[in-house]
Amino acid sequence: MDVNNKLLSRVETLEGDTHTPVSLFQRLKGKKKFLLESSNKHEGDGRYSYLGSSPTVEILASGSEITVIDLKNDEEKMVQGKIIDFLKHEILAETDKDLPFPFHGGAIGFFGYDVIRQYEEIGTVPSDELEMPDAHFMVFRELVVFDHARQKIHLVVLDEKESELTGRMDTLKKLLEAETPVSGLEKGSLIFKPSVTKSRFEEMVEEAKESIIAGKIFQIVLSQRFTSEFHGSPFEVYRRLRVKNPSPYMFYLDFERYAVLGSSPESMMKARGRTVTLNPIAGTRPRGSNEEEDHLMERTLLSDEKEIAEHQMLVDLGRNDLGRVSKVGSIDITSSMVIERYQYVMHLVSEVSGELLDGITGLDSLAVCLPAGTVSGAPKIEAMNIINRLENVKRGLYSGAIGYISFNGDLDMALAIRTMIIKDNIAYVQAGAGIVYDSVPEKEYEETINKAKSLTLMEEAEHDFVN
Repeated sequence: MDVNNKLLSRVETLEGDTHTPVSLFQRLKGKKKFLLESSNKHEGDGRYSYLGSSPTVEILASGSEITVIDLKNDEEKMVQGKIIDFLKHEILAETDKDLPFPFHGGAIGFFGYDVIRQYEEIGTVPSDELEMPDAHFMVFRELVVFDHARQKIHLVVLDEKESELTGRMDTLKKLLEAETPVSGLEKGSLIFKPSVTKSRFEEMVEEAKESIIAGKIFQIVLSQRFTSEFHGSPFEVYRRLRVKNPSPYMFYLDFERYAVLGSSPESMMKARGRTVTLNPIAGTRPRGSNEEEDHLMERTLLSDEKEIAEHQMLVDLGRNDLGRVSKVGSIDITSSMVIERYQYVMHLVSEVSGELLDGITGLDSLAVCLPAGTVSGAPKIEAMNIINRLENVKRGLYSGAIGYISFNGDLDMALAIRTMIIKDNIAYVQAGAGIVYDSVPEKEYEETINKAKSLTLMEEAEHDFVN
């Protein structure tokens, strides 16, 4: 299917002061399309929003079975293997020029939590009510890049044939110039029901604490899923989410059979050139009603020995993971326990980076680090075996990674938390709580409820859950 032939590129730049990423997205045709945004619109990589439609190739993986669909020629083939290894050999491609923004075109999609089963034994696969692939990517050779800092729109077209570039660029420009009515936000409610009873979740916490006291693990993240009937436009849900709960990673992916949308505060992994970076987040306080209260919350967070110990443990886990794929002596904690403020909460955030070993790619490092310790536990493998037994349902996308893999091998993956799946008129949300030796089961249950509420999109969130 020639995914990885050398690609020629053409870039044209338009004025963007009268457009928004949402208005441009609504002009894109077709069912399979995406929008990646960030609340950090004037800082670093967050200055760029990416959107596109009409992918050339679609790749789905369930276990070791990989399905590759050539959407251009309507061809399909199936192969056996590990999805990360497959993408490394089939997606990465040489392009004729470097572009000023990080994503140059490539694969957009996700790796679910259960991809780890191809690398580690964590128990029998539990039941799977979602019936989604373990990984799902779409390959895009046409890209719209919105530069918020300069209010410019960059149109990118890639192809093996020089003769194809002009026609495809003209088609893309006409599409974006078309008048498309922009609708207002739809009102509506999502009434979520938890997948387990409160008493059962509290029993799970007690069982996890027994494993901690026995010395099998130090910490573990237990989660539960919430479901709601859904009738309406998934993109309208995303529009409301991006306004009410902006985060560094905001995404809307329409796979046609289902949609994935979210507002994640945490990076799963970023690889740029030979540098790979993790951003462990652990430690949370609510935002205050004013600056004085914010400072008070920050002081209580930074003086909380339990939160600090958990955060440092997860930083150490990240260092150990990166140490398996990085050059000796290159691991560095580039920032430690910095307070980052979001719309409703503040978090403790650190950054760990390393220089990749020769012959190792960003995708190789992702295979080592997935899933993040912040959504599994420590030691990671033992924690995942306990998660597999206690949760008794396949996690799927939740706590995996979602984002892009550029043709040049760079990648930027958000941690798949604060993420909603809409499939067959049902909305799914999943949320977890970090369990340690002195956790109070009732409080941990309440934490999963509170985290899931960030996606209910209602003015009175407490009315959105039926216990």
